[in-house]
Amino acid sequence: PVLTEADMWGATPIDQLWCRIQFRQAAYDGVYTPPTVDQPWIQFPGYNGGSDWGGIAVDPVKNILIANYNNMPNYNQLVPREEVDAMGVLPITDPNYDPDVGGGSHGSISPQAQAPYGIRVNAGWRVPFTGLLCKEPPYGGIAAIDLNTREVLWDKPFGSARKNGPFGIPSMLPVDIGTPNNGGGVVTASGLFFIGAATDDIFRAVDIATGEEVWQVELPAGGQATPMTYEAEGRQIVVINAGGHDFMETPIGDYFIAYALPAGAE
Repeated sequence: PVLTEADMWGATPIDQLWCRIQFRQAAYDGVYTPPTVDQPWIQFPGYNGGSDWGGIAVDPVKNILIANYNNMPNYNQLVPREEVDAMGVLPITDPNYDPDVGGGSHGSISPQAQAPYGIRVNAGWRVPFTGLLCKEPPYGGIAAIDLNTREVLWDKPFGSARKNGPFGIPSMLPVDIGTPNNGGGVVTASGLFFIGAATDDIFRAVDIATGEEVWQVELPAGGQATPMTYEAEGRQIVVINAGGHDFMETPIGDYFIAYALPAGAE
């Protein structure tokens, strides 16, 4: 979809106006807008997708593809090499690298070593004084596609607002606004799609046929990982790594958690 000024959003009219001003100041001609030096440009979809790492899942019997995706722009600007060097921004491989200089995808400058330009990236296009995103929700979703007919069977927002809010304060609202997400899902023969990935720290099971959420559990840390499944002693096990994610700002942990139906359950 093409982004418009009407898509700018905020918790108050003030930050919505700030986002609209930013929109007008940027170059934007749709998905193929080229990078610019003299003004910011809007990259939509941003580099988090569409589909990000973790990829897609396929039910090989029903021939249905399930994909989670992001729906967020980036607000970028190229920075001439001499300006980047003067700031002391170095690649992470440099012995003198300082993580406090630059900031990369968190809204400052990445060096793009040996290229004519560095790049200033506001990933997700955040308002600096609220931390909210400039584009209206949903920021992420899950879609099912029939691979025989190419028909979109369903497409729904993915992730609740419970861990998101202005100024970094969790709203605790169980509203499915569709959040940023990283990590894929796994399909089971019973027709379920298991996925973490969203910023609300929930691990979910979704009915492939309808998109309805049929089960969920809260993880002790962010579930930005693709789960796996296997059989042990006649029971199907689903495992996810809850390790958290710096960029997604989910709680950091060191967990592998396995789930299964009770023994003897149908």
